[in-house]
Amino acid sequence: MKQQPSASGAPATDFEQRMLLAVAALREGEVVSYGDIAAQAGRPDAPRAAGRFLSKSTLSIPWWRVVYADGRLASCNLPRQADALIAEGVVIRGDRVVDAPFGRFAK
Repeated sequence: MKQQPSASGAPATDFEQRMLLAVAALREGEVVSYGDIAAQAGRPDAPRAAGRFLSKSTLSIPWWRVVYADGRLASCNLPRQADALIAEGVVIRGDRVVDAPFGRFAK
């Protein structure tokens, strides 16, 4: 498989490549946690690494569909993330996802 560049511009590690694929596969209205992405990429112990990687990524992937395990949005992009999620039918109260059409927060 051809590796895409990482957020830093260097070749992506296998873990980063698997995270990119996992995030790119999220459908509209699907919300998961950083831990979910890390686990899908083979490192369930690395949700912070997933968050750090996604926060630095310049690739065109639906980063807004990934939140903290408790539903909190990323504070550095809260308005952008909230607007993008609401446009996809996700329900947000305060700074948290409380319901989503698909994924971890679907009721």
